Amino acid sequence: MNNQREGSKSRSNIRAINTDPWFLHLLQIHDSAFPTGSFAHSFGMETYIQENSIRNKEDLSEFCNMYLRHNLASTDAIIVKEAYHLARKHDKQGLIRLENICHGIKLSPETRKGSAMMGRQFLQAVYPLSSEELLMFWSEKLKSKEIKGHFPVVYGIYTALLGVDVKKAVETYLYSSITALVQNAVRAVPLGQMSGVQTVFSLLPAIQETARHVMGMNLDDLDNNSIALEIASMKHEFLYSRLFIS
Repeated sequence: MNNQREGSKSRSNIRAINTDPWFLHLLQIHDSAFPTGSFAHSFGMETYIQENSIRNKEDLSEFCNMYLRHNLASTDAIIVKEAYHLARKHDKQGLIRLENICHGIKLSPETRKGSAMMGRQFLQAVYPLSSEELLMFWSEKLKSKEIKGHFPVVYGIYTALLGVDVKKAVETYLYSSITALVQNAVRAVPLGQMSGVQTVFSLLPAIQETARHVMGMNLDDLDNNSIALEIASMKHEFLYSRLFIS
């Protein structure tokens, strides 16, 4: 009994662990129930599935690795990082220019549409949660159709306003992009839920490595070199049957 009391006393003296104020909200905006509409987009992956290039978790892991290292790392992840820094400086004109660059680097019409749809839904969801003037400015620009509302730009702005560390913002964007693809593949291939869990787990080191790599990149490093993926995105529009918008 005395030992139990001593143990309890010892635990009570441990200072409560403080987490960053944005941590729980960051979990919230990446919850599968958060309305970004990611469940409706495969960004060309459905073409690979219908052409039998993705049939099991090994194929899916290979596809996601390609998507992560040769698409996201040289496009969206850089856009997130640059939007973050521009938002911290409240550089509105810089953000509009970045938005136009983001739109231009997405070659497939479906990819552009999917990115803008997700960005608009994300902005609509987070706008009532914040009183930040920059978010209001971005919402007004979207309403007046001066911008498309691409997701990586909105995400970079919002995480900057939350005070999230920039590397963490890039890392979580990459993570959410990959987990969305995996969840959609679980439905479309179909694969079991455990295959999806194992695939995401196997990709965690690659996500972290890619985030570290992106931290040393800037707009000069933008490079849409995923030609096969862009072709798959273009072909997706003409598939006989589709589960996803993109």
